[in-house]
Amino acid sequence: MRVIVRRVGWGLIWVALLVFAFLAYQLFVTDFLNGRVQAEAKAELSTELEERRVELPDPEVVTIEDTAPDEPAAPTTTLAPITYVPEVAGEQGSTLGRMVIPSIDVDEVIFSGVNADTLKMGPGHMPGTPVPGQPGNAVISGHRTTYGRPFYDLDLLEGGDRIEVETATGRHVYEVRRTLIVAPDDVQVIQPLVGAWLTLTTCHPHFSAAERLIIQAELVEGPNLAYANILVAGDVHHEENT
Repeated sequence: MRVIVRRVGWGLIWVALLVFAFLAYQLFVTDFLNGRVQAEAKAELSTELEERRVELPDPEVVTIEDTAPDEPAAPTTTLAPITYVPEVAGEQGSTLGRMVIPSIDVDEVIFSGVNADTLKMGPGHMPGTPVPGQPGNAVISGHRTTYGRPFYDLDLLEGGDRIEVETATGRHVYEVRRTLIVAPDDVQVIQPLVGAWLTLTTCHPHFSAAERLIIQAELVEGPNLAYANILVAGDVHHEENT
């Protein structure tokens, strides 16, 4: 009987040690690994953004249909020399830009894609949504308790807090407009929005994936701000500059 009790006791001790080792790996080793990846990505980001900036298509000239509802023959006019600079994401796992959130001390390189391997490197841009700085609803996901925990303090963001994102098209500044808690399968928060928006998503609460914490911010500064604003105001048309 004593032998059985002793073996059971040692078994429980080993199980506890394995659990502790797993938690230590998740909380500390993954942070270390992520820190190395982020440091390398930041060192190379400026060069990569400059290379992509050269490859961007020419800006497009935006015009507005100045047509009254009952006057279909009204002329088309250009109200201002507004340009729109398009940008698309690269392949899965490639660097996309850099995100800084001063109020919660976030400074992270963003990568293209949201699969498990990509999110281990840093916040990931969701395929099928616009690149930050573009019209629509750009979605960025990130870990909250492992692999650098970039979104650990996301719940501390308040209305008006600024989120800065640099991509190949330039610097884009957003202001927080709303915070939401949703179910993991709620896709409404990633649907297209009129104007230019940034949606950040992460697990909620800490150390759980039961829900999702959502931050939605609106573009207030950036190369495409004027274009995004007239999208909100009405129909626009654009042509590639030649």
